Amino acid sequence: MDAVEIVDYDPRWPLLFEEEAERLRAALDPSLVVGLEHFGSTAVPGLSAKPIIDVLIAVRSLAAAQVTFVEALRNLDYVYWADNPKKDRMFFVKGMPPFGSKRSHHVHVTELHGEMWQRLAFRDYLRAHPEEAEIYERLKRRLAIEHQTDREAYTDAKSAYVDSVVQKATK
Repeated sequence: MDAVEIVDYDPRWPLLFEEEAERLRAALDPSLVVGLEHFGSTAVPGLSAKPIIDVLIAVRSLAAAQVTFVEALRNLDYVYWADNPKKDRMFFVKGMPPFGSKRSHHVHVTELHGEMWQRLAFRDYLRAHPEEAEIYERLKRRLAIEHQTDREAYTDAKSAYVDSVVQKATK
């Protein structure tokens, strides 16, 4: 079971991101990486979140990244989701069996023009608008109860709200 758990903000999350970012930069081909960001709810100070550090990496070429990133990240105990139906990105999870019992990190890899990279606007908007972050937190807590054992349904249920904030952020 992959339960949805929302916890209070942990001030260690930015440090956990920095530590992992350092490992990722050391393991990945620097000629491919054009951006590496902490994103998702753990990147918004004060916001409750699933205790999983989301890392977003922009690359010059997704095709080139697919050649070397899978093995490089496997060496850092990440599992690659090869069957991801979204072909504009790569997705890796750290903390999946046999490497751990709980997810600790997600790594999303996309190109700069990719939809995932545009999600940084959501993070930045929540950072700049604490009242919006509070609305989002209430929504997440309610959805975590409604979809406690279905991570995909939880994520899908948030998507309209996230899209509406991205629209505000990019106007």
